[in-house]
Amino acid sequence: MSKILNWEEFLFPYQQAVNELVLKFQSIIDEYKLRGLYSPIESVKGRVKKSYSILEKAERKNIPDDMIEELIEDIAGVRILCQFVDDIEKIVEIIKSRDGIDLRVIEEKDYITNTKPSGYRSYHMIIAYTLMTSRGYREILAEIQIRTLAMNFWATAEHSLKYKYNRKLPEELQERLVRSAEAAFWLDKEMNTIREDIMQAQRINERRDRLTLSIIENLKKIYASDKVTDIGNIDNEYMKAMEGGDVFKMENFNRELEALLEKIEADEK
Repeated sequence: MSKILNWEEFLFPYQQAVNELVLKFQSIIDEYKLRGLYSPIESVKGRVKKSYSILEKAERKNIPDDMIEELIEDIAGVRILCQFVDDIEKIVEIIKSRDGIDLRVIEEKDYITNTKPSGYRSYHMIIAYTLMTSRGYREILAEIQIRTLAMNFWATAEHSLKYKYNRKLPEELQERLVRSAEAAFWLDKEMNTIREDIMQAQRINERRDRLTLSIIENLKKIYASDKVTDIGNIDNEYMKAMEGGDVFKMENFNRELEALLEKIEADEK
């Protein structure tokens, strides 16, 4: 029986660390987008192990209760997903750049270069994160997993199957998983070769989305004004500009709307 009586209190700092880490990585994504740059981080999420999962791991590895904090490194976990294999190295560099500021990198485990026999691929970093608590500063161990979307799809499927078969997968199923892991990695490598084309298409889509929002906001301001009488013509121009999602047409139309708004504001003074 576990000697840890108050699991809520025990896990609270781990949850705080996860919340802060997720917020910081999300802020990096937001900053890249604000500057109109490609973010190597596609998405980030975190979790804290449940008490029963911690106890199961401690029992499996013969870890006494008073050593759980020191020896179980993934009670706090953060998973970072990216689009391309090359992004993983950039994310590792981002994390290392914080070393000595708000975290310490303790260990790195490269399961991409050194793939597990099961086919599992991911890049793991064990960090000690500096947390400010009501009792002062404290370091919390956390595991950061960095994967491509394809790697994560495979790992999620494998995890579900392990749970179903209580970690004892049938040999034939294990072989199929290994083959599917290779197929997923082949896809990652192929996507890497057309990376620039994909990124260019994404930049155009993001630009189109920003223009759409700007046009809608400008139209709202124009429709709210009693100085405009040719609303029907503006609606027709709007339909032409948005047809086919041509970015250049949208930009020209938006400039016309901005010029009209400037004229309206000047007339109202």
